[in-house]
Amino acid sequence: MIQKHNLRYFFKYLLWLDFFKAFALAFKYFFKNKATINYPYEKGRISPRFRGEHALRRYANGEERCIACKLCEAVCPAQAIVIDAEAREDGSRKTTRYDIDMTKCIYCGFCQEACPVDAIVEGPNFEYATETREELFYNKEKLLENGDKWEHVLAENIKMDAPYR
Repeated sequence: MIQKHNLRYFFKYLLWLDFFKAFALAFKYFFKNKATINYPYEKGRISPRFRGEHALRRYANGEERCIACKLCEAVCPAQAIVIDAEAREDGSRKTTRYDIDMTKCIYCGFCQEACPVDAIVEGPNFEYATETREELFYNKEKLLENGDKWEHVLAENIKMDAPYR
């Protein structure tokens, strides 16, 4: 029994059987379609529920959606949102300051879920690296600019996610 066992290992290593098995496996996958993408030039599909860079949305007439209810500020577990508001002539409220500290944000999506008018959303943009920390402190103008830039995608994502809310 011991001799057969040793003889089998001797022939296995003498004939390089493991090498040929590995070669056959590599050759099998050589002609299949590749699973990877060439990232900067090709981008993969992003889920409608992806939580990326924040944005403030506007109504179709150009008025900002935020009604300064401060629910997003209250629900934020990282305390990354700061809102200041004032009253309008018609009695409603408007935001004078809407700041998000993206260095504190944990991208939980609670702000988006708490908003009754879908004003604050987390958009599809995941490429927003910066050179300084100060660029990651988003003010109201930056958030509205993001909303204007991504509005068509944001509206489509909200529409696709509506049956699950």
